[in-house]
Amino acid sequence: MMLTGLFASLFTSCSQKSTEQKPQQLIYGANCSDAFYLDRLNLIDSAYNTYIANGYMPQCVGMVVHKGRVVYEKAFGWRDIEKQIPCQTTDIFRMASSSKAIMCVAFMTLFEEGKVQLDEPITKYIPEFEHMEVLDSFDPSTCTWTSHPASKTLTVRHFLTHTSGLCIDGIYGKIADKLGVPTHMSYDSIPLQEAVKLLAKMPLKHEPGEAFTYACNTNVIGALCEILSGKDIYTFIKERVLDPCGMTDTYFYLPKEKQDRLVTLYEYPKGGSLTRVEGIYQDFPYTGAQIFCSPSAGLCGTIQDYAKFCQMILNNGEFNGNRIIGRKTLELMQKNGVGKMRGEIGFGMAWDVFTPENAHNTIVSEGSMRWGGMFGTDYIIDPQEQLIVLMYVNNMPNFSGYNPKTLMHQVTYQALK
Repeated sequence: MMLTGLFASLFTSCSQKSTEQKPQQLIYGANCSDAFYLDRLNLIDSAYNTYIANGYMPQCVGMVVHKGRVVYEKAFGWRDIEKQIPCQTTDIFRMASSSKAIMCVAFMTLFEEGKVQLDEPITKYIPEFEHMEVLDSFDPSTCTWTSHPASKTLTVRHFLTHTSGLCIDGIYGKIADKLGVPTHMSYDSIPLQEAVKLLAKMPLKHEPGEAFTYACNTNVIGALCEILSGKDIYTFIKERVLDPCGMTDTYFYLPKEKQDRLVTLYEYPKGGSLTRVEGIYQDFPYTGAQIFCSPSAGLCGTIQDYAKFCQMILNNGEFNGNRIIGRKTLELMQKNGVGKMRGEIGFGMAWDVFTPENAHNTIVSEGSMRWGGMFGTDYIIDPQEQLIVLMYVNNMPNFSGYNPKTLMHQVTYQALK
């Protein structure tokens, strides 16, 4: 009888766990006072209104989601300062490096299907990476360099964890320009796979796997998806992530009917005032050949769309009634894959990982994921609290003398009961 009761108890426990309901949509209008001191979130309003009034940032949309319930969602400032068009919560933002997480989740569905292994040489699929060189010296007067052959083989995992040695900053940016390598955006008619072949001509900053160097590694992952799926990268991402999650406002290039919802990109020079950015960073979502799609930095979308993506992560790969990716695959993506290469801060496959070593220095829970983009987007996905914190701005360079991201994080966590 005791054994029978024990088995019955275990069966009931497993059944309850397997049928545990995860929110399949974002829930609006719920009373969240059971989990939050809602008046504390008003500190976000006063701070952001002050930042905008003082000319530190042009606009902002903030969003907090707890267990699928939208606790906070507000817009501040101006979609376009010159035209005095107010920012709306449904405005579209340039996501920059927040694009990477969407791309990497889509790629890992191919891993689940057995179409690729993480420790395979990348040359199995992209032979242009066969004879990589590591930079020795660079002459800025002639933009010439010397290098030596890399002693290690580049693997798929190196590109997922940004340990390949690829670099596009500083002198490497000058080398990329000389080689004609598109990295983030391009007006030209160059497909992603061709751009990655050019990227393979770049000298590496270090041996593969020996250091963390943040760069456009995710473009290589995107090209690999095209090769393995036989589809262009937007179609692939759309089928694997965007459509199943119900993300209807996320694009590389905006359809004409949605272009007026794109916020204007501004910059805040040190000691200066907000100025409209001119050139490709401003107009890439609606001009040029619209051929090159950068999975590293090229997506645009709304904060609501990204909240759906983040909720899918918290749901262990499910949202909108669809299974997008497996639970254990997501667990793999959330593990620190770079050891101590970044000091106390871990990095998974697309995002910071709050490890025991660095979580003690922050209010954010251990095990959380965080990343953002150079134009000002920022997200936290916290499995422990079942919490999503999002802040969308289009302002560059990153904030000087104030930090609205940190404020959003601190106020949100301090408002939790």
